[in-house]
Amino acid sequence: MNKTDLVNNIANKSGLSRKDVEAVLNGFLGEITDALSSGDKVQLIGFGTFETRKRSGRTGRNPQTGVEISIPESVVPAFKAGNKLKEAVK
Repeated sequence: MNKTDLVNNIANKSGLSRKDVEAVLNGFLGEITDALSSGDKVQLIGFGTFETRKRSGRTGRNPQTGVEISIPESVVPAFKAGNKLKEAVK
């Protein structure tokens, strides 16, 4: 399922227009992005938690040349599923 399918499914189930659903979805995603950018986490009880994690620096290898390279540490987004979501997927 992609974003368009998600918007269409929500619009059909809720009776709202696709334009309204898309505006809400874009706002929701924007707020999650803003929160993660500022170092906060977003917790949706039962669904899951969006957070950032620090990935430590490491040594990698260029697959074309085989030369070792240094990969710096970075901060990456992460999602941890909640119990209700885990149960629904079983």
